[in-house]
Amino acid sequence: MKPVAILQHETSQGPGVLLAHLQQHGIPYALIRPCNEGIAAMRARDYRGIVVLGSNHCANEQLRWIEQERCLLQNALAADVPVLGHCFGAQMLARAMGARVWRNPCANIGWSRVWITPQAQACMDLPAEATIFHWHYDSFEIPQGASRSMYGSHCLNKGFVHGPHWAFQGHLEVTAQSVRDWCDEGAPELRSAAGPAVQSQAQILAQLPQHIRPLHQIAARTYSAWTAQLPRPRLFYMPVWGEARLALA
Repeated sequence: MKPVAILQHETSQGPGVLLAHLQQHGIPYALIRPCNEGIAAMRARDYRGIVVLGSNHCANEQLRWIEQERCLLQNALAADVPVLGHCFGAQMLARAMGARVWRNPCANIGWSRVWITPQAQACMDLPAEATIFHWHYDSFEIPQGASRSMYGSHCLNKGFVHGPHWAFQGHLEVTAQSVRDWCDEGAPELRSAAGPAVQSQAQILAQLPQHIRPLHQIAARTYSAWTAQLPRPRLFYMPVWGEARLALA
């Protein structure tokens, strides 16, 4: 059975709740680190789906691995391999679809509310609004043919949907521990960041117990809906010594 490829760029920004979901449902996966390993040899059709996680880099940076990743996502789009982008991954998916990525008017760091469009509520089984975790400076335009799925007060485009390809300008995947680790690693950044949508480390951690469980519920629904779109293994019969056996492809 083909695995789901998970592209992880930072140690503190792992697959978290998504990984637990894949393991719970017996969906094989391959954890890949493009920054260290490179992905030039990867072919999208070798995977059931492709997940792109966050990064400290900007999607517009002229780095070899970023260009390789954009090409991989374009290949996935052409081959109808479902893509799921988180934050940087959402920006990369937007770029792969020909949309622009730019600096948002203000940084968005910490817990804040997003509103979910009726279409996204229906296809992801989500409520009309939710509080999710954010850590980004950039935003993207909605690609041609896609539709907005989430929007926020300080960043209009918080997500989009294009068939089986979903993007979120936020982090559904975080666990309580990964938020703590991220705050520790990004403490200098948090001390210098400012703006109407930026929380301090103390504020983020104080609100963690209040928001993490509802976020996990949102993530569980979203990941269940996305993985339900993954191509199913094909069943066929193999004659072995005159007997028919069921096999997976």
